[in-house]
Amino acid sequence: MAVAASSEFLGYDEFGHEQFNTKRTEVGELVYRVKYRRDPNALKELVDVVARFVKSKNIAADVIVPVPPTRARQIQPLFQIADALGDKLKLPVDKTAVKKSGTAELKDVWTLEERARILKNAISVDKGAVAGKRVLLIDDLVRSGATINEVAKQLKAAGVDKLYVVVLTETRRK
Repeated sequence: MAVAASSEFLGYDEFGHEQFNTKRTEVGELVYRVKYRRDPNALKELVDVVARFVKSKNIAADVIVPVPPTRARQIQPLFQIADALGDKLKLPVDKTAVKKSGTAELKDVWTLEERARILKNAISVDKGAVAGKRVLLIDDLVRSGATINEVAKQLKAAGVDKLYVVVLTETRRK
């Protein structure tokens, strides 16, 4: 839906963490507030924007499938977004797509080829939940597209009738 407006590398902080001056799009800012500030107002606003977008594209889905999370968190922001979107669009949300345990983290892997290699067959989906259905696959952010491509591949292999993909924002690239 939206791409980060700009991100300028500033250097490293005292702990060795990269620092950026990031200017986000409106949707990018909402995603940031949902993920890192747990802002319920941003969640509502974001879901309203996504629902309008889905309706404007005449996406006729039977079920929403969020991309499985990279790491375990007490609260999964994408699941919150998917649940609220499901409520808004009156669609069920299927969270059975999972990343197999032991899959390497991708945060420091920058090339599409290497990311795709790590993810090959690392995602599983519940065939019974998606076979023959029109699926809206949703992700909050994308870098290379490797994760969403692997999830889409597994959904297609599970017999999805039609696959729609919505990505809310794009993260910075190195």
